[in-house]
Amino acid sequence: MRFAAIADVHGNHLALEAVLADIRQQGIAISEIVNLGDCLSGPLDAGRTADLLLSLDLVTVSGNHDRYLIEHAEGTMHEWEADAFAQLRPAHLDWLKTLPFSTVWRDAVFLCHATPKSDHTYWLEGVSAEGHVHLRPRAEIEALAGGVQQRLILCGHSHIPRVVMLSDGRMIVNPGSVGGPGYDDDLPYYHKVETATPLASYAILDETAQGWSVTSRLVPYDHMAMSRLAADRGRPSWANALSSGWVG
Repeated sequence: MRFAAIADVHGNHLALEAVLADIRQQGIAISEIVNLGDCLSGPLDAGRTADLLLSLDLVTVSGNHDRYLIEHAEGTMHEWEADAFAQLRPAHLDWLKTLPFSTVWRDAVFLCHATPKSDHTYWLEGVSAEGHVHLRPRAEIEALAGGVQQRLILCGHSHIPRVVMLSDGRMIVNPGSVGGPGYDDDLPYYHKVETATPLASYAILDETAQGWSVTSRLVPYDHMAMSRLAADRGRPSWANALSSGWVG
């Protein structure tokens, strides 16, 4: 089995198009793609991104920002959702409502956005009171994996590409973010997530006789066009992150 995993597109249709083109250009055909959620929220091009994702009909799980778009009332949304909501049609919102919280794909791969029980908790990372983002202790990561039987587990949410092997041989993979290379957040403490590159991130997964092989891909695209769009819409932290991978 060989497939690709994407996550955290956040309305960045240019990054998504570049990733899809890169997948098509791989030497051995990749027949399927799974999507780990947070598809549309942000100040970029939510409508075009939604049209593209609907046309692809990918196996997709819901992210916390996907949920916010359908649970929060218009006028009470965070700016990420408000920016996207204004661009979406009823069909886009109806699609978001169909997305499962998690799923098991092909009886072999567990898919979720953040953790098996929360769509807004970092699985592989922790945040210190000083705002430092760090790798969680393995015992904490394994505790959150309780009850998941599949040998390959995919999650997103933190936007940080990472692979963690558990003590029993299960593997957790975060493919990184297609469209959001950096952001800041107030919870659980104020912190910045910065990947230090504006490139679009995804992963290729290969099942071999020895286990799962993971290839992380970082794809160039016209990130400055997206940075300028964010700046024009009054979102300077987005503009900074899209231009460089640093929030600033």
